[in-house]
Amino acid sequence: MNASHDKTEVEKAPTSNVDVVAVAVETTSGITRIARTGVGVWILVLLALVAALHLARELVVPLLFGILVSYALRPVVDWLDRWHIPRVVGAGCLLAVLVGGVSWLVFSLSGDAAAMIEKLPDAARKLRHSLVTAYTGSPTALQHVKEAADELQGAAADAGLKSTGSGTAVIEKPEPIAWLRNFMLAQFALLAAFAAQAPIVLLLTYFLLASGTHFRRKLVQFVGPSLTRKKDAVRILEEVDAQVQRYLLVMLISNTLVGVLTWLAFEMLGLEHAGIWGATAGILRFIPYLGTVTIALASGVAGFLQFESLPPALGVAGSFLLIASAVGMVFTTWLQGRFAGVNPAVLFIVLLFFAWLWGMAGLLLGAPLIAIVKVVCDGVESLKRVGELLGR
Repeated sequence: MNASHDKTEVEKAPTSNVDVVAVAVETTSGITRIARTGVGVWILVLLALVAALHLARELVVPLLFGILVSYALRPVVDWLDRWHIPRVVGAGCLLAVLVGGVSWLVFSLSGDAAAMIEKLPDAARKLRHSLVTAYTGSPTALQHVKEAADELQGAAADAGLKSTGSGTAVIEKPEPIAWLRNFMLAQFALLAAFAAQAPIVLLLTYFLLASGTHFRRKLVQFVGPSLTRKKDAVRILEEVDAQVQRYLLVMLISNTLVGVLTWLAFEMLGLEHAGIWGATAGILRFIPYLGTVTIALASGVAGFLQFESLPPALGVAGSFLLIASAVGMVFTTWLQGRFAGVNPAVLFIVLLFFAWLWGMAGLLLGAPLIAIVKVVCDGVESLKRVGELLGR
């Protein structure tokens, strides 16, 4: 009986081991499937969030602008409150001063802008005449090679070259450039849409400033009854205030630097009203990229009208683009990364993403939003790895 029993146990042992291995393999496969399913779900959630932010941009963008502007202006309203000026009155007076200053600036520049717009057709005719003259002048080596290749391929008509009896190449005049007109109209449309949202931003900013710390207290209570969590929430909110103010300080310093360098460069090139151009460049550069393009085009046109030659005009526009590129792509990005604790490469990628998501508004909102995300990730234990990824 004992021998028979031992033989039975020996026969059962391999079967038990096989079952254990099978169960382990099945469990591992199940965990892998669950992990893959979780990753897929998170990807779908992320795509849905991006789509929702894009579709709801008319609501989200003014809301974010109002919150950020209220963060920036809150120290001034707090200072007025310490002088026994009610927050409702202080917020209203502060916004009235800002709106009045912007309106005065627009009104003071409207005359020069109107005069420049009146000169644009004349400048366009001069520019086109210079381009046609340069293009139809004495043929260069590249034009000879191109003409020979066109003759060999029998495609002279497609290249716009018509052979005459004297052998002189007659080049057809180029058609008017339509993409430039469409680009300018599109930028003016974006600017008009952005200006149409200004009243919403002002009203939201006023209510946030007038309410004081009401929403902050509600947000601190929302995190739960734990005293530790409340302290962490207060610390994060204070850090967010500091980051937004630092970002605005960096923008002010960098734009002032662009204005001064532009004034010096235009003065050296002999452009009239170089000081006005420098001040305008520093102001318009608060609008990333669009302000730079506007100043480059306007200064190039002014240089062409003044010097009546294309190379000096290109030198004027190119000098400003060089200054704006050096400060904007290197100096400003580095300073923003240093103040906000965000990696400059990550910051640049985020700016590209928000520019694609919300256009010009995304360029304005991208840097402060990533700074806020970095502060929140550093303050929450479960998100510290994300904060380290965003950091330097």
